[in-house]
Amino acid sequence: MATTAEWIEGARPRTLPNAVAPVIAGTGAAAAIGSFVWWKALLALVVSLALIVAVNYANDYSDGVRGTDDERVGPMRLVGSGAATPAAVKNAAFAAFAVAGAAGVVLALTSAWWLLLVGAACVAGAWYYTGGRKPYGYLGFGEVAVFVFFGLVAVLGTQFVQADTVTWAGLLLAISVGCFSSAVLVANNLRDRESDADSGKITLAVRLGDTRTRTLHLALLAVPYALTLALAFDGAGALLALVTAPIAVRAHMPVRTGKSGLALIPVLRDTGLAMLAWSILAAVGLNLT
Repeated sequence: MATTAEWIEGARPRTLPNAVAPVIAGTGAAAAIGSFVWWKALLALVVSLALIVAVNYANDYSDGVRGTDDERVGPMRLVGSGAATPAAVKNAAFAAFAVAGAAGVVLALTSAWWLLLVGAACVAGAWYYTGGRKPYGYLGFGEVAVFVFFGLVAVLGTQFVQADTVTWAGLLLAISVGCFSSAVLVANNLRDRESDADSGKITLAVRLGDTRTRTLHLALLAVPYALTLALAFDGAGALLALVTAPIAVRAHMPVRTGKSGLALIPVLRDTGLAMLAWSILAAVGLNLT
């Protein structure tokens, strides 16, 4: 039986900024047009956090039963390590999906019914990332899905449920957060590139190879800072987000210097911190003018 600490580690807490940052950004975009609704922002956060925990447990389950996690260089996995049974991890994933679904239904019923369809697409995207007979995460589309679901959908969805509209600033925030979030997955897949290739998991890092994957990580980190300049036209205070650039530089340094394996684990943490810090300051900055 897995310990509480192992269940927490299995939820992959390093990925939680991917869930928190888009809600902060979307709420900042809503507040900038005078439409902040605190309880809807809170429910959006519940949805986002529950979904990322669900996808992490679902990934642990699916990779574990496929044998992908039998030889790992990264953090412990519940099924792959034998700490928890596949059924227990699958049930944990479904429980997290249920929490996300319950909060999402409330948001949809108080905003727009079609958000139920968006929510269903998010759940399906989370499960079939590594689940099902042909998981798209094994075909190199994981980063695209992260960009869409934890960037565009999460940021614009958070803004919409509060403001009943989306704005140009919201779109710029969504693209930026999506790039950051994808960069986290790129770093993760770069770390696991060799073991994934051996197990038949053809991630984008496996497709691109080592050098181009490292270049992609840099490009994804650069986009939000370029878009900050455009965001400043909606509120000059958004330029505050530029002060987080040193965190992004620190995040990329192990990638740039050719580190691999366990030495890339801090990249996930620092890329997530850069995303979270950038989102906070960009959201606050938009509301200073």
